[in-house]
Amino acid sequence: MTDRQQIAADWAARGFSCDLWTDPPGQRWEDFTHATDELVTVLEGDMEFEVQGQMHHPQPGEELLIPAGAVHAVRNIGSMTAHWLYGYGGRQESARKVRAGSR
Repeated sequence: MTDRQQIAADWAARGFSCDLWTDPPGQRWEDFTHATDELVTVLEGDMEFEVQGQMHHPQPGEELLIPAGAVHAVRNIGSMTAHWLYGYGGRQESARKVRAGSR
């Protein structure tokens, strides 16, 4: 199991926030951008992250950096509820949609 507190401490030392997100099977968040870099780490579940058209399927505990301004999508492609950590570097901002949909 991935240690959430250890990840949060590491991210804080690097200037990132750290919060937990939970997605049911089939949940999709499409076409987002952020003004700051975003880190994500899957704790459990089968997640797909599409960043600038490139697909990523991080394993639990694996960190993924989504650069500031990158159009990205997040999808729970598994059959179980997924739990993952996300954090923003520097000044935190809300997600901004670039096309229809919501997160």
